[in-house]
Amino acid sequence: MSPGYLVSRSDRSQQTWTPAFAGVTIGMVAAGGQPAYLPHMTRLSDLHDEYEFLDADDRYRLLIDLGRQLEPMPEPLKTDATLVRGCSAAVWVYPTEGAGGALHFLADSNAAITKGIIALVLAAVQDRPAVEVAAMDIAEALAPFNLKNQLSSNRTQGLPNMIALVQSHAARLAAAG
Repeated sequence: MSPGYLVSRSDRSQQTWTPAFAGVTIGMVAAGGQPAYLPHMTRLSDLHDEYEFLDADDRYRLLIDLGRQLEPMPEPLKTDATLVRGCSAAVWVYPTEGAGGALHFLADSNAAITKGIIALVLAAVQDRPAVEVAAMDIAEALAPFNLKNQLSSNRTQGLPNMIALVQSHAARLAAAG
């Protein structure tokens, strides 16, 4: 079972998101005050279970926290070739192929909420076989989050391009494999 996220509301300046069953902080504040990164992506369905119970402000906080938990993308990979076109913020996506043809993406943005949206996309596809990602309806998988109605159009306008880029990488690797 993948962890869900529970918000600790005791002190909003030190708000944290913790796995529902582990009891350890993995969010904005971790040991030593450093951000912590998830060793694996949380399932999209688990994220949605938490997301739907949050108010608008806490949804923004969850997205920002998810973005902070993205695996760091080395600066040399942030090039014109990895830049997603059509996003209001700069977004970079770099695909790698893991064991057994599984796709693994490194991604980053210069905007906190956009990074959270990237994290949602990656939660749907990260470390899955390229064939599966190529055939997946990622937009449909993200539909329960209702991002277009909850975020400004500037924040979501590049989402279709990001999804298209992820799926084109997956289709290329699936065809080669």
